[in-house]
Amino acid sequence: MDRRRMTAIGVVVVALGAATAVTLPSFAGEGPTPTGGPGATSAQPAPEVVDALRRDLSLSREQALSRLDRERWAAGVTTRLGAELGAAYGGAWLATDGTTLNVAVADRAEAERVRAAGAVPKVVTRSLTQLDRLKNTLDRSGPAASDAISGWYVDVASNSVVVLAEPGATNAGWRFVDRSGVPREAVRVNATVQAPRLLFDVRGGDAYLNGSGRCSVGFSVVGGFVTAGHCGQVGDRTLGANQVEQGVFRASSFPEDDWAVVAVNRDWIPQPVVNDFNGGTVPVAGSLEVPVGSSICRSGSTTGARCGVVQARNTTVNYPEGTVTGLTQTNVCAEPGDSGGSWISGDQAQGVTSGGSGDCTVGGITFFQPVNEILQTNGLTLVTTELTGSGGAAQPARRGLLGRIFS
Repeated sequence: MDRRRMTAIGVVVVALGAATAVTLPSFAGEGPTPTGGPGATSAQPAPEVVDALRRDLSLSREQALSRLDRERWAAGVTTRLGAELGAAYGGAWLATDGTTLNVAVADRAEAERVRAAGAVPKVVTRSLTQLDRLKNTLDRSGPAASDAISGWYVDVASNSVVVLAEPGATNAGWRFVDRSGVPREAVRVNATVQAPRLLFDVRGGDAYLNGSGRCSVGFSVVGGFVTAGHCGQVGDRTLGANQVEQGVFRASSFPEDDWAVVAVNRDWIPQPVVNDFNGGTVPVAGSLEVPVGSSICRSGSTTGARCGVVQARNTTVNYPEGTVTGLTQTNVCAEPGDSGGSWISGDQAQGVTSGGSGDCTVGGITFFQPVNEILQTNGLTLVTTELTGSGGAAQPARRGLLGRIFS
C-alpha cells in the first residue's frame, strides 16, 4: 500500500460557511417513513408511544391505551364543536385525569350542544378568537419585553392570556401588559423559573466545526459525543453545523489512537441515533462488536451514508501524521469531512471514522476507531435507545498493522 495515499479523512477546511452534506440512500433495511394527512391515524398506537407514556406518566399499558383512545375521540369532538360553535367557541382542554373533555363557550345557549357531544361545557367571557387577538397584541409588543419575561400564551382553562415572568419580576410583567394596551382583566402574570432556550440534537454523522475545519459526530455519550482524535485537541471549541456554540474537546488521542471526546453545552441534547442522510435516523441500541465479514454502514457529513463489510480488525495504519493501532478496516468509501463519523451495524455502534484511501467516486478502503475502546478508556456511557444504559458492554481494544487520516 502506498503510504502517501493513506491519509486521515479528517477535517474539511470550511470556506464561506459549512459545506452541504450530500443526500444519499438510507442505510440498508431503512425504508421511507409512512405519510398521511392531518387526520390519518393508525389502528394501534406505536409500541414506542405506549412505552413512553407508561414511563413518563406512570401509567399501566391498559391506562396508556385507554388514554390514547380517549384523546383521539376528544380531538374529533373538539374539531367538530369548534366548527359548529363558531364565534362562541372558547377552546377545549382535557382534565388532568385525561378523561373529561371541557369545552368553553362564550354563549350560554350553546352549552347543551357541548353536552350532547359528550363534553362538559364551561361558560366564559371571552371566545378563543378574542383570546388569540389579545395574545397577538402582546406579540406585536414582544420586542419591548424585558429579559425578565420568558413568554406568554393563551390559557383556555382560565379564559385568559398568561404572561410568564421571573420570580420577583411580576411588576415588569404588568408594565409589559400595560404598554401593549391589553386590558389587565384579560391577563394573568405568573412567576416562573423557566428560562426557555433553543435546544439542538447531537446525532451521529452530523457535521460540527472546529476553527476553520469540519468533522462529523460519532456517537452520543452522556454529556457529549465521541469523534476522531485528529479532528481536535483538548481545549478546542466546537460549533454545530448551524454555527451555534456547541462544546469543547475534553479528551483527544492521536496518533497511536484516533479518538476524542467533546463535552457539549446545555443547548445540545445527545440523542441515541445516527443520521441516515435520507430524512431519517437509525437508532443506537448498544455497542456489541460484530465479527469480520459482517455488513456495516458509515455516516458522515460529506458523503452521507455508505455501507460495506468489515475486512479486518486490530489493524495498524501508518499515516503521514503518525502510526495508529487497533483500527478496523472496511471496504467502505469516505472523504474529507467524514472523519469522526458513525459506524453502525444494525443498531449496534461500532466506531468512528479515522482514515483511508480512495474516495466515493472510485471507491476505497476506510478505517475506524472501535467505539468500545473510547468508552472504556474514558469511562463514558453510550446514549442508547435502552432505558437502562448503553446496552453494550465496553470490550478491551486489541492492538495490531496499516494507513491515512481524512482531514
